[in-house]
Amino acid sequence: MTARVCLISGVGPGTGSALARRFVEGGYRVALLARNEERLLALEKQLPNAKGYRCDVSDPAQVETVASAVERDLGGPSVVIHNAVGGAFGTFREIDPSILNRNFQVNTMGLLYLARRFVSAMVSAGKGAIVATGNTSALRGKPGFAGFAPTKAAQRILAEAMARELGPQGVHVAYVVVDAVIDLEWTRKRWPDRPDDFFIKPRAIADEIWHIVHQDPSAWSFNVELRPFGETW
Repeated sequence: MTARVCLISGVGPGTGSALARRFVEGGYRVALLARNEERLLALEKQLPNAKGYRCDVSDPAQVETVASAVERDLGGPSVVIHNAVGGAFGTFREIDPSILNRNFQVNTMGLLYLARRFVSAMVSAGKGAIVATGNTSALRGKPGFAGFAPTKAAQRILAEAMARELGPQGVHVAYVVVDAVIDLEWTRKRWPDRPDDFFIKPRAIADEIWHIVHQDPSAWSFNVELRPFGETW
């Protein structure tokens, strides 16, 4: 039996790498997309059946080139996870409009480009999954997140429009809101006095996304919110 293929964008040291490990462990061939070529090469050495591709998902030409390479090297993805993210802090009067636009291109247009490129094959097969990873900014606009929240909210609404269209065609689209600080080296340094249970573990996020991708079609989730048990919300 030919191994299934999972494509993951935004493969960084946290959630992206954890997703790659989880899907490799689950028997998938995994396409790793990121702009950092050094990180991709390091992960390729650690993970069998994973291959890295340097790609800026905000550039449709790069997405097309990489998509064709993935299909040639690994096969067509039955799972696409859009984890790439562009972010910035600042109020609406402080932010550089070009930064807001850049974040929109990565967060929302990147999802559009990836989904449009691979969904036809999923629909033809009558199965597949597309998951976008989001965060609390997709649900609310706070003053200091004006350069970020609008793009994540747009991403969530795009995913919902996709889910309503593609679900009846056998393709599961889900949006995962991570309402927490992810456990990373830099976040530990920023919040050095916080206990372990303040942070959400990348592996735990990856496990839940694995579960979402493999849900029974009679009980598909769309909007999934993840947070540590002690998080107030």
